[in-house]
Amino acid sequence: MKRNQKNLCTQLSTLPWEKATAKFYDRTTGHGRKETRVVQALTVSDLGVGFPHAARVAKVVRHRTDTKTGKQSRETVYVITDLTSREASPERIAKILRAHWVIENRLHFVRDTAFREDASKIRTGHSPENMATLRSFAINQLHTAGHTNIAAGLRTTALRPYERPLAVLGLN
Repeated sequence: MKRNQKNLCTQLSTLPWEKATAKFYDRTTGHGRKETRVVQALTVSDLGVGFPHAARVAKVVRHRTDTKTGKQSRETVYVITDLTSREASPERIAKILRAHWVIENRLHFVRDTAFREDASKIRTGHSPENMATLRSFAINQLHTAGHTNIAAGLRTTALRPYERPLAVLGLN
């Protein structure tokens, strides 16, 4: 749930979280920070028109401490799912959220850095979606060719632009 949906955010924040018996705590250290996540889950019956199939809501509170500066931050996010309480325990919700960031880091970060997608001037019609598809295709082809570092794979391929891209595609 995005913060730009103020009514929904208010509605979720006022749910009876103090009655949530299902909780999961997770502590990790990495990327220059210590992080503690607390996931609470509640079963819901009716969130309103926009979520007719919602069965479960989760509240995730993240406490972060920068290991270099000691700066602390706290963030609360809410999750809405149609999964049942058996399918969406707080621990499972935490794993699903962590898996999302694996995808974010592996694909979107690569597209943003190696392909400079955020700086692209392509903005009209279906061109942005088409370019995103081509970038994803290139990443997948480089992975298939054995490249684990996409930026290095792009540099290697660019050394002989009329030969190596065809080899990556198996067309040589």
